[in-house]
Formats: sequence, C-alpha cells, structure tokens
Amino acid sequence: MSALLLLLLGLLSLFFFFCLLRGRNRRDGEPPLIKGWIPFIGKALEFGQDAHKFLEKHKRKYGDVFTVHLAGKYMTFIMDPLLYPSIIKHGRQLDFHEFAAKVAPVTFGYPFVVPALQEQIHRSFKLLQGDNLSTLTESMMGNLMLVLRQDHMGGERGGGWRSASMYDFCNSVMFEATFLTMYGRPAGASRHSGMSALRDDFVRFDNMFPLLIAGIPVWLLGRTKAVRDKLIGYFLPHRMSCWSNTSEFIRTRSGLFEQYDALRDVDKAAHHFAILWASVGNTIPATFWAVYYLVSHPAALQRVRQEIHDLLRLDGVEFSSDADLALDREQLEKLVYLESAINESLRLSSASMNIRVAQEDFSLRLDAERSLGVRKGDFIALYPQSMHLDPDIYAQPQSFRVDRYIRDGRLKTDFYKDGQKLKYYLMPFGSGSSMCPGRYFAVNEIKQFLCLLLLYFDLQLEEDQSRATQDLSRAGLGVMLPAADVRFRYKLRTV
Repeated sequence: MSALLLLLLGLLSLFFFFCLLRGRNRRDGEPPLIKGWIPFIGKALEFGQDAHKFLEKHKRKYGDVFTVHLAGKYMTFIMDPLLYPSIIKHGRQLDFHEFAAKVAPVTFGYPFVVPALQEQIHRSFKLLQGDNLSTLTESMMGNLMLVLRQDHMGGERGGGWRSASMYDFCNSVMFEATFLTMYGRPAGASRHSGMSALRDDFVRFDNMFPLLIAGIPVWLLGRTKAVRDKLIGYFLPHRMSCWSNTSEFIRTRSGLFEQYDALRDVDKAAHHFAILWASVGNTIPATFWAVYYLVSHPAALQRVRQEIHDLLRLDGVEFSSDADLALDREQLEKLVYLESAINESLRLSSASMNIRVAQEDFSLRLDAERSLGVRKGDFIALYPQSMHLDPDIYAQPQSFRVDRYIRDGRLKTDFYKDGQKLKYYLMPFGSGSSMCPGRYFAVNEIKQFLCLLLLYFDLQLEEDQSRATQDLSRAGLGVMLPAADVRFRYKLRTV
C-alpha cells in the first residue's frame, strides 16, 4: 500500500472520527433521535429506499414523534394526524417560504428573488383561483379536445383497438394541453412545433429533480444543466412575446419580471420554466394513476362514465362522439363519483412531505399534555402518506374504492382516528401556507381529461403484464411516478 493511500485513509478516518465527535446528542425535552452511523448521510439511504416503510418501522419503535438525521438535516416527523393542526397553525416560528425560496432558485436556475418581487409573485397565484379558474378550465377543455382529436381520434368510428403505453399517452396529451392553456399558442398555428422534443427534455430534467431538491449540485449530474438551459431557452421573452391566448396568470408574471431591471431575460425564462414544472410535474402522474385505477376496475369506470352521461342528459346536452364537448367548472363540481375516484387515486399515489423550518429554539406545543423542544434550523415534517395508508382511518387502505369519499350521494369529509374526527384526512397538495395554489386547476384538468377519455373511448389493460408499482425515489416530493409504464388498448366509442 503506497504512502499516499495510507495518508488518505488516515485523513478519512480522522474525518469520520471528527464527525462522530461533533454528532448531535438529544437534549431533555427533545424527541427520540435517530442518527445512523454514516457521517452527514445519517439515515438518508435507508429513508430513500422506502420512506413509508422506514417511518412506520420507527413509529412502532419510538412513537408518533421522532427526529431523524437525513443528509445533514435533522427532521422531526410528526406521525399522528391528530397532531397535524398544531404544526400547520404555526406561522412565525415554523416557516415554509424561506425553505422554498432557497431550494427553488438552485433547482430551476434563477437568482434569489428580492422580497418585494417575491411578495408580488406570491400574490399572482390568486389568478389560478376564483373567476380566473373558470377561464382556465374553459381554455383547458378546448386544448384537450384539440390534442385528443388531432392525435387520437382519427379513423372510423368503431374501428379497431390501438395499443399504447398509458403513462406516455397521459403525458403527451396533458403536457401539451396544459402548456397551451398556460402559455398560449404560437403565431399563426394552433400547436407549437417541437412539443415532443420539449417534453422529452422535460422528462430528462424531471428524472434528476429528486437529486436537485436534495441539494446535489447540477454540475455533478451529467448533462442536466445543459438540458435545463435548453428548457429555459424555450421561454425567453422574445419567443413568448409572439404567443397568443396566454393565460392571465402568465401575462401578469411576465409584467412583474419586466419591472425589475436586475432580472436578465434568461432569469425571467427560468421563472416561467419553474411554473411549467409546477403545472405538470405532479399533475401528469396523478392523471396516470387515476386512469390506471379506473381502467383496472371496470365496474368503477362504468359508474363514473354513467355519472358523466347522466350529468349531460340532465343539462340537456346531447353527446355525440363526432362533436366537441365543453364541460364548465360548475358541471365538473357536480361529478362526485369522478371526484371520489380522483381523491382515491391521489390517496394511493401521493407521497408529499410537508416541511416547516424552525426559525428559533422554542417549545412546540403538540396537545394539552405534550410539548417538544425544537432547535433553530430543524425541519418539522408531516408525511401524509402514512395517514393515507392507515387502516384505522381507511379500511383496506391498499385497495382502490371508487366510492370511498362518497356518502348519501355527496362527498364524504368525516374520517376518524382513535374515535376523533380528523381535520386533515387527505393531503396530496400540502397544507397551510405551503398548500399548492394551483390545486383547483390541477383537479379540474384531471377531471376534464377523464371525462373526455371515458366518453370518447373504450379502454382496456393489455393482458399478461404486472400491475403498476410506484417509483419510490420520488417519495416526499409529491405524486409517485410508475416504476414502469403499462400497456393499454383504446378505441373510439360509437355514441
């Protein structure tokens, strides 16, 4: 063994020893501390393999509250959903926005935003709700019809089956329709050229998204920076200025960026790219799972399809597969079985982690009997997937039940844990100040896509393939992607 290698091994041993000496120890009043033996890494590798399994194992051992060392961060997990309101109501001492403001610029490649602009950007998200939601919903309906009719409705009615990969099918339609709805159409055309290539680059970036969020420098991730730069380039102001029918949300944000001379054109474009990811990064996999579970349960699919036909009949709409369909926001709200099916698929597929960062050392009151010591800079985390799969809350939690969120013909909102009604029982979109501002638009998009798919097409899974499973590498970041795509068949219905 060379002298240089011996020196390196010695230095490495000293580093490990130094890290162990500096390791954090539990103080009085703090929850159990799970450190792991690998310096800095802690329990990150075990957590990353299966976060839900990891947390449930330690819940059985340590109880409902414990702190885990994960990649240099100390995260205190609150596992009892009855305690969620105690965390969510804190504003000053537990903050989300500071964390997001640090992570997003590094992930999407734009500079840190001054507080004044950050506040204006935050206010712009209101344009995804209220009356503006109706306009967005109407636009999305037209764009879904456009893409589906041009790409998938050719040929004779009652023609043969077509075979496709389900995630790729959902991705291609939802990505382009959402893009057109948010950013508008190119000059002199109804669809952007090169959309397939743009989507492929987006997928390449999205595959690296968990590593970027974890803090891995982009220059260590192969061609990820080049792919991100290419995606950002699509949104440069001189390109976007030629697009028409752009949503008010994007127009408003573009106007805000123009007011700040410190922002370069590439910085403005990076902000728009971040919104593209926010618009489709979780909505597309959520759409896939909703389609997959319905197609996997033909009786549930037929129940939802019948509800849509009943709505059209009651509203005096004579559906024809030869004509385009328009469903507005008010009509979508009446489809309770459809909403229950989407909620159920979100329950089974979402694995978001709700994070707050302690702004100071303080004692966090959990309930009338319990408080815990929290250190400045620590993360307080809720992991709703554990609640979503809790058999005490949801009977047979691994099963898809299309009517799980329905009672007496209306959406069910009362779920219980240990005999107490839960304030929070379904949390795919975050909570409190970190709740996704585009959640209403996202759910409407999925509803519209499912309505069109069920009305215009017959759908079947292909035989001799394994059931879809989840890619666990996305745990904590939102809706899981499928570990592998599934094959299905579709053909035009003769209605």
